[in-house]
Amino acid sequence: MIVLKFGGSSVADSQRIKQISKILNTQYKDYSNITIVVSALQGITNLLEESGSLALKKDNFTNIVKTIEERHFEIINELVSPKNRTEIAANIKILCNEIEDICQGIYILGEYSSHSKARLLSIGESMSSSVISYALNYLGHNNTLINTKELIITDNNYLSAKVDNELSKKNTQQAFEKTEGIVIVPGFVASCSNKETTTLGRGGSDYTASLIANYLDAERLDIWTDVNGMLTASPKIVSSAYTIPEMSYEEAMELSHFGAKVIYPPTIQPVLELKIPIRIKNSFDPEHTGTLISSKSTPNNTSNIKGFSSINKMSLITIMGSGMIGVPGIAMRTFKALSEANVNVFFITQSSSEHTICMGIYTKDSNIACEKLNTEFENEILNKRVYPAIAEDKLSIIAMIGDKMKESIGLSGRAFKLLGDNGINIRAIAQGGTERNISMVISEKDTEKALNTLHDGFFLSKYKKVHLFNIGIGTVGGNLLNQLKEQAEYLKKEYSIDVKLVGVANSKKMLFDAKGISLNDWNNNLNNSSKDMEINTFVENMKQLNLRNSIFIDNTASYDIIKVYNKVAELNIPIVASNKIMASSPINEYNKFKKIIKKRNLRFLHETNVAAGLPVLNTIDNLIASGDKITKIQAVLSGSLNYIFNNISETTPFSKTVIQAKEKGLTEPDPSIDLSGLDVRRKILILARTCGYQLELEDVIKNDIIPDSELKTNSFDELLVNLEKNNSMIEELRKEADNNNEKLRYIAEFNNGKAITGLQKVGTTHPAYNLDGMDNIILLYTRRYSEQPLVIKGAGAGPGVTASGVFADIMLLSNR
Repeated sequence: MIVLKFGGSSVADSQRIKQISKILNTQYKDYSNITIVVSALQGITNLLEESGSLALKKDNFTNIVKTIEERHFEIINELVSPKNRTEIAANIKILCNEIEDICQGIYILGEYSSHSKARLLSIGESMSSSVISYALNYLGHNNTLINTKELIITDNNYLSAKVDNELSKKNTQQAFEKTEGIVIVPGFVASCSNKETTTLGRGGSDYTASLIANYLDAERLDIWTDVNGMLTASPKIVSSAYTIPEMSYEEAMELSHFGAKVIYPPTIQPVLELKIPIRIKNSFDPEHTGTLISSKSTPNNTSNIKGFSSINKMSLITIMGSGMIGVPGIAMRTFKALSEANVNVFFITQSSSEHTICMGIYTKDSNIACEKLNTEFENEILNKRVYPAIAEDKLSIIAMIGDKMKESIGLSGRAFKLLGDNGINIRAIAQGGTERNISMVISEKDTEKALNTLHDGFFLSKYKKVHLFNIGIGTVGGNLLNQLKEQAEYLKKEYSIDVKLVGVANSKKMLFDAKGISLNDWNNNLNNSSKDMEINTFVENMKQLNLRNSIFIDNTASYDIIKVYNKVAELNIPIVASNKIMASSPINEYNKFKKIIKKRNLRFLHETNVAAGLPVLNTIDNLIASGDKITKIQAVLSGSLNYIFNNISETTPFSKTVIQAKEKGLTEPDPSIDLSGLDVRRKILILARTCGYQLELEDVIKNDIIPDSELKTNSFDELLVNLEKNNSMIEELRKEADNNNEKLRYIAEFNNGKAITGLQKVGTTHPAYNLDGMDNIILLYTRRYSEQPLVIKGAGAGPGVTASGVFADIMLLSNR
């Protein structure tokens, strides 16, 4: 004997019923005794409930009844032989008349009692079982139809009746003694001792199937639904969720209790009693193995976690006070008060001091729960020994579940770190002694982010998704997006990282897409965006999207953008910046930002602030972390200035090389920043601060190449006019250096806490003498490198190398 249950989606129409016939022919051809429990046709129960509600409002319900009738007649006309159609059609017509009679009674009396509702809702299964019985007969599966009202006997709690197992078992065994082959029974419906209709509540059809499997000592219970078994998480929330091949009854109960809709907790108890396996199968994909639920559990990942689930619309109810400490019966009184109010408690935690009890309940019950608790502890509240109950709403409970979690060390810590790194605050925690379930209360808005974060972290999803928000699509930003496009498949293949651009902006427009902005056409999509760029709105969009593993990228040179760094950090989003302004901002502002970063355990990566893609800041950090100390820095830090002074000649004047450098994307958008030495001053300041020195930009001494007054212009053309005035002066300096076998280099020095920048002539023995093109060189003198400095040399400017440095910072964060 095997028991099958087909849910509403599996019996939705004639095509689905034909699929049941195929399943019987292929998967159950070797079984001589099969019991099929069926739900109402998909959507019919909702229509029945709506008809009752309309009747109560004294609205027209007859159209709904007509729709119900037509749905069943469609199947009859296609899957019932002509000689039997009149009989089954008459039966459906009688049941539709009963719907109208019940609704008419509700309409007249203005009362929609639980008794009436049970009678009304039960008709869906009565209809479907009759139609399916006739249809399967027509398709070659001779069967017997038995009404479960004659089998399952309950109390008179009409909408969620308690089963009399002894009497129901006796009835079922007696009824099935007279049958063989295929038996079809309606799920969900039952009757009480006086023969009135009752129902088995939520998941009632599954429960019916489980009861019959128990009463008949079935070999297995197969539940056919519209998903491939129990999944590691809800596929509607976690796209990478996958089917759990095997799990224990206890694991299934825990997952189903915490929101997994595939199976309901009451279904498991009857089969658990006799150790009857349950198999969850997909009628839309019958060849899939599905999930087997039995008394044994096999790990499906290295951490022994089977899955994650959640319950939304929760509230935390807290009672606390010194009058609770050491007083017996406080917990009993608490739960007694909630029980009397019919409030279900999903989550409980109590501090070891006995000062606080915290409970998770549905938000819809929070007002009555607080009212009942305040009444129960009225005297203690009046005497100020207990505070009035507090309700905190808009919460969710996230549960991670697995029989063998207790065999794994550090699961809780790992989960908490994953959530903490993504800015998800845990409001409360509960863990049973079996360690089968670790439950965490979080803000409801973080549910999707939390489930995806935990699933990726524990189940090693095929790809780790990293979500990028990039502002600035000029030479550096544009190159970065092109590099991301070129490397996307490589990152998936070699690093299992799926980088998604989910937010992008220039100075005029911004664009967002949580599913990912195409890296092939981002520019056109951005230009066609209806959203005007406003930096605070950009950050608000990041907050609303609330995506895990997010990174904020600043590829601008804007003061306005750094003003929101603190807001971004408060969202627990790390920052990657080629923008030098924050790292060289006033020290109080910079230290305030670093304090927020440290408090949030975030990273602010700005390696490209100095020497583009060269590993300068990271090297200094590593030296200091290892106990070394930087004593002196000597460096050529401007690739653009090095290019300019390497290329001036008698035939190529200073002003022309500036134009060339700008056209190659080697200078800042405003070349006067390079020519004024401001860019170099910022860089040596950043190096000094990285070494631990608290310098301000004003502390960096500068020796001008060209007077500031001539650099402060309104346009690049106006700047060129002033540069041309200085061509002869620069040429004289070049000739003088050339005559002495020297070269012009713009050098920054930091020594004994002091920084200075300026144009110098260097001889053949100086490390910067042979510096080609736009290369940078940084000489680090430390306690360990006191005689011979540590030298870092290479391309220090250019959109490609700068973008690659930003890319490297992104990868550093992605691989955390």
